[in-house]
Amino acid sequence: MQTEGRNAVTELIKSGAEVEKIMIEKNPQGSLAAIFAMARKAGIRVQFVDKKTLDARSVTGRHQGCIALAADYSYSSLSNIISSCAPGRGFVVLCDGIEDVHNLGSIIRVAECAGADGVVIPANNSASVTESVIRISAGAANHIKVAKVNSLNNAVDELKRSGFWLYALEADGTNIYSADLSGNVALVVGGEDSGVKRLTRQKCDFTLSIPLRGRVNSLNASVALGIAAYEVVKTRL
Repeated sequence: MQTEGRNAVTELIKSGAEVEKIMIEKNPQGSLAAIFAMARKAGIRVQFVDKKTLDARSVTGRHQGCIALAADYSYSSLSNIISSCAPGRGFVVLCDGIEDVHNLGSIIRVAECAGADGVVIPANNSASVTESVIRISAGAANHIKVAKVNSLNNAVDELKRSGFWLYALEADGTNIYSADLSGNVALVVGGEDSGVKRLTRQKCDFTLSIPLRGRVNSLNASVALGIAAYEVVKTRL
């Protein structure tokens, strides 16, 4: 997998992932020099190249002077995410039909910043963790477990058996500010067009809504998750 951009490459090194090499623009200064120093300390091979070489190699056009080549993204399992949770304080985010890489990257970033134990995505009809998603997540995808499952509904069932309360984020539910978000919490966020799918929503214990006061009747999926995730954080402060 190819990772581009200074923040994303820095977080990749910090994560301890297996990195084949890092290509850095010649005569590195500032943050590029810092990345070089981090790579040397981590024992990662560094190749100095000119900007034209990086431009030709770049997929995003936003390499910022560095590109890392690493093994393909390593997904976790849902059982591994569950087992890593502190008793009574598990926090998992499930993505139901998030097909846009920008939304998935932002969701992963929000989840990691809020201290979630993991993110669950379905294998079908969903964006996967790609170089673009890692970059959009500002490298957060390298610091949080992401599980790719064949059935999101089966994942919901497994979480419920493990003592989680499932909360679907939708427009016609209970006001989120009156909800009890203590204990093991799993938030389900749906795609902007379809929302949380009917069967998945039926399997959830609660449906929560964020009150809107303007004329626009919906929030971006990652923004909605951010509001909900920090309501979970608030219960734990």
